[in-house]
Amino acid sequence: MARITWFGHAAFQIEIAGRTVLIDPWLDENPTSPTKASQIRKAEIVYVTHDHGDHLGDAINICKNTGAVFVSTFELGNYARENGVKNVVGLNIGGYVDVKDVRLYMVQAFHTSQRGAPTGVILKGEGKTVYHAGDTGIFGDMHLIGELYKPDLALVPIGGYYTMGAFEAAEAVKLIKPKAVIPMHYRTFPVLAQSADEFIKFVNEKASEVKVIVLKPGESYQF
Repeated sequence: MARITWFGHAAFQIEIAGRTVLIDPWLDENPTSPTKASQIRKAEIVYVTHDHGDHLGDAINICKNTGAVFVSTFELGNYARENGVKNVVGLNIGGYVDVKDVRLYMVQAFHTSQRGAPTGVILKGEGKTVYHAGDTGIFGDMHLIGELYKPDLALVPIGGYYTMGAFEAAEAVKLIKPKAVIPMHYRTFPVLAQSADEFIKFVNEKASEVKVIVLKPGESYQF
């Protein structure tokens, strides 16, 4: 049984295949996170989708404190290494790597970044698959991501302004066809959507077979 915990915004902890994976661990400055970086005592893998501060967040310090492997684009990996992270894997879009019983596939996202390209990630372990879309707008090849990887769980941004909003995110869910979806990247800033209500409504209209799981920061879901 795998377990996912939302720390607010795009930050997640995924316990899968006996390993703890953090994605975009922006914790200390995240106004919605109940957990601070100093409370993360165990992590084997930290994946960062892109280098904006609300995603790179505390990843470097967490890797230094736990010995976790920092996984990201080649350029962002170099930045982490320059800042004292010892265990770094720098991939590029289309590639994958096996780290401590978890396979990570790097996929595209449509956004901006300074170091390397923005990305999403597919995690596979113990027969389960999770897709974290990163910061992105909707794109047609989400259909291919769904076809190739068949995610059990998708994590999609719904906040609008910096990413797709509820309407587009529901259409993305229709393309991806996961078994379940968790909305993210909302409520954190005033310009973002402040609830998942519209997203739930649109998913029920467009992809009613997909289970929508709305977590509060700090809550977990087992799958």
